[in-house]
Amino acid sequence: MASAVDICNLALSHLGDSATISSIDPPEGSAQAEHCQRFYPLARNSLFEMHNWGFATKRASMALIGTNTIPQWAYTYVQPIDAVNLLAVYAQYAPDDYSEPFPMAYTQTGVTNTGQGLYTPQPFTSESLNDGTAVIYTNVENAILRYTGIVTDSSKYSPLFCDCLSWLLASYLAGAIIKGDAGAAEAKRCYQMFQVGFTRATVSDANQRRTTVQMSTPWMAGR
Repeated sequence: MASAVDICNLALSHLGDSATISSIDPPEGSAQAEHCQRFYPLARNSLFEMHNWGFATKRASMALIGTNTIPQWAYTYVQPIDAVNLLAVYAQYAPDDYSEPFPMAYTQTGVTNTGQGLYTPQPFTSESLNDGTAVIYTNVENAILRYTGIVTDSSKYSPLFCDCLSWLLASYLAGAIIKGDAGAAEAKRCYQMFQVGFTRATVSDANQRRTTVQMSTPWMAGR
C-alpha cells in the first residue's frame, strides 16, 4: 500500500514536479517536502470529512459526563477525539445501526403494538463545552457511537482513496509550487480531477457494504 510520502510524490507528479521527496515527517529539507508536511494533513482530514469511508468507520462506547444540565437532553458524552463524521447513536440492545425496537407493548387508538415495531435513529447533537471539550447530547443511556474517524496509517487506504487524496493534495500544493495565475489555474485543474476521482472512490466504497433499514410507525406495527 502507498505511504504518505508516496501519496505526496504522486501529488507533486500531477503538477509536473520531479516528485522525489523521501520524507515529510520531518521534511527532508526541500521546499516540496515542507509544503507537503503542511498541506498533507489538511487534505487528508478534509477527505475523511467528505464521506463515510468504510475503512474509517468505527464504533465506541462513550464516556458519560456527570449530571446533564441541558433540559432537552438526558445524557452528555465525550466525543472521540478522532471523530470527523458522527453517523449514529444507538443503545447497546439495538438490533441494527439504524433503528431499534419499541421498548414495550402499548395500545394507541385501539391498536396494540406488541413491541416489534421499529423507528428511525436516535436523535443527538454535537456541541462544545465552555472549556472546549467536544460532547454529544442524546437521550440514549449507555450509548454507542458509530462514526468516521481520521486514519493516519496510509497502509489502510484503498488505491482509489490514495489517488483521490493525491489530486486533492495537488490542488493545495499548486499555488505554493507554481506561482501566480498559472498556479491558480493548475489548482483548479487538480481540484476538477479530484472531483472525478472522488466519485469513483465513493462509489467503490459504498459498494463494500449492504444495510437494510427497517422502519415502522406505531399504527402500522400492530397490523
